[in-house]
Amino acid sequence: MMRCVECKGKGMCGLPRCPIMSRFHAQVAMKPSSTYQGSSPSVFIGSYGYPDIRGGPLLINDSDNPPDWIRNNLGMDEIVNLRARTIRGNAGLHAVGGSLQEIALSAKPIDVDVYFERPVAFSLNFDGTVAPVGFTGAVKKMDLLGSATVGRAVDRITSDTDIGATDAAIALSSDGVDVYQITKLMTAGLLGKRRKFVPTRWAITAVDDTLSTGLKKEIARFPPVEEIRVFSGEIYGNRIACILVPGDWKYEMIEIWGKQTLWGGEDEVIVQDREGMTKSGYSPISGAYYSARLAVCEYLQSIRRCARVIVIRSVSSEYWAPLGTWVIREATRKAMASPPAHGVSLDAAVHHAVALIGSDRWVPHSTLIPELRTQRTLDHFW
Repeated sequence: MMRCVECKGKGMCGLPRCPIMSRFHAQVAMKPSSTYQGSSPSVFIGSYGYPDIRGGPLLINDSDNPPDWIRNNLGMDEIVNLRARTIRGNAGLHAVGGSLQEIALSAKPIDVDVYFERPVAFSLNFDGTVAPVGFTGAVKKMDLLGSATVGRAVDRITSDTDIGATDAAIALSSDGVDVYQITKLMTAGLLGKRRKFVPTRWAITAVDDTLSTGLKKEIARFPPVEEIRVFSGEIYGNRIACILVPGDWKYEMIEIWGKQTLWGGEDEVIVQDREGMTKSGYSPISGAYYSARLAVCEYLQSIRRCARVIVIRSVSSEYWAPLGTWVIREATRKAMASPPAHGVSLDAAVHHAVALIGSDRWVPHSTLIPELRTQRTLDHFW
């Protein structure tokens, strides 16, 4: 039996209908239409056929911003309902590129008038990085009914064509622009010296990676945390435990998909990856690795400390549909904002994390824990 991660609704399991897609279909209460008039809070650029790519506006009279969903206490079914009703427009970028950039620049959704070549169709593709969208339609004509509300920092940095995309993203973050708008600006080709549209799924991970890489360079200059701390948090069946140990920057993430979970199938799946000051290659954990790393780096930067970090993500069957890597980012942020257990030994911290996760099967997969148990630092000689 093929795992859902390989199938993503294509029917490889042999069932007459994908149970995940069936649940999405059940949320759809709107009738397909060939026109849309309302808000466009964001944009989407596809990766198929790169570099000859297509894109369009995301269309829904609701928020497309995950922190808003969490602040409003939306349950997973409510988010699925929202995403199932969202329409993704699709057109050649030569036709709609300017309008998409205007939408991406705006701090508030812009009202649009969109005409499709035919009624929009329910066309759901699962992606572990990008939040799913229910409907798609080929755009025949698109008019903006308003103008962008552009923040001062966004206006200044997107107008500067002499700053590279990496420095631009870091500067925006330093000025308080959140990761979600920075991603919109990158995917809409508004950052860097040689500007081009970037597929949304690539932009999400690129921004997480860029911002956390910049932060960890800053963190490396800080003194280490004074003691071992253990944090925990959970969102939509994604439980995060994070162990901080005094020392120079090292980062390890272990991801656990239990049996019968979304990507777990018949067997438990455990994936591990780690790094020092540099990271070679793309993580086998994919976008979740960089999203969790960003949240931890934000915390360490806020307390002006460095640490050796172990993040464990355990996914339960409660997480029945992939909502995107924002879930891991926000779950880790929630963990880092919670009161930690502190002043414990490394073994006690590991035992505490085992209790939080509800399993010890991840421990043998860690390569950083044995290293921490045997490696001495300069502190031992003072």
